[in-house]
Amino acid sequence: MLYNQPMTRRTLLASPILAMPFAASAARLPIKKAVEYSMLPNSLPIGDRFQLAKDCGFEEIECPTTPEQDKAEEMLAASKKTGLRIHSVMNAEHWRSPLSSADPAVVEKSMEGMRTSLRNAKMWGADTVLLVPAVVNPETTYAQAWERSQRNIKKLIPLAQESKVIIGIEEVWNKFLLSPLEFARYVDEFQSPWIRAYFDVGNIEIWGYPQDWIRTLGKRIVKVHIKDFAFKKRQAEFTALLEGEIDWKAVHTALGEIGYNGTATVELSGGNGDYLKEVSRRFEKILSADV
Repeated sequence: MLYNQPMTRRTLLASPILAMPFAASAARLPIKKAVEYSMLPNSLPIGDRFQLAKDCGFEEIECPTTPEQDKAEEMLAASKKTGLRIHSVMNAEHWRSPLSSADPAVVEKSMEGMRTSLRNAKMWGADTVLLVPAVVNPETTYAQAWERSQRNIKKLIPLAQESKVIIGIEEVWNKFLLSPLEFARYVDEFQSPWIRAYFDVGNIEIWGYPQDWIRTLGKRIVKVHIKDFAFKKRQAEFTALLEGEIDWKAVHTALGEIGYNGTATVELSGGNGDYLKEVSRRFEKILSADV
């Protein structure tokens, strides 16, 4: 999930990395490249957005929760026409209405958002729904976030199983699941194949090392988010790919060691075709260890 993102199309296209020659590597990971739907120009019709993503070198796409049936059907039609598979659904309600809330009305709103996401996934042929499980805040302790979120997520497992869609728990800046050991334990306690980890490479750079988390989570990882991160002038921020401080070769090695061969979705700010092609090119360099 995306947070502070100062990188823009202009800064990316002006980068000296554009001048670097591209050389494919035999060590390319068997991972499909996907793009966030939100990165595509919202001025374009839905079908044109999908086609642009395909033309820029992406193989799959992650779409947001879409309660409007006509819009969901239009996205399905665009997916079929372009051959760009919708592989995952970005759940939309979990931040506004966390499952860890003490208010039953807030929790029900979050649950309905997840039910909609699971229905979207089944309709689109996606195999995963991304879920931020809880939010720790002054009103919700860590222990309460753990217990409440697990209790509510368990109620969603029957629908996930019926839909044949995995709920991917993502680690984000929610003051929760702050170590890879804890993340692994949280997932394991469900004792369900329908609950796995959605690992975001950029999100944990502020307090850990992605390669360590990848090895610890191992086969629990169902999907991966790709973005870069750096500490600049005492300020932490997401950056353009290959312009941050993430050790991408170490990430590449760790993903290879655990045998990850699913989909990775780039999650950055949006832009036009030239920008998206450059993002795709840098993404390819990461997957090929050409960094």
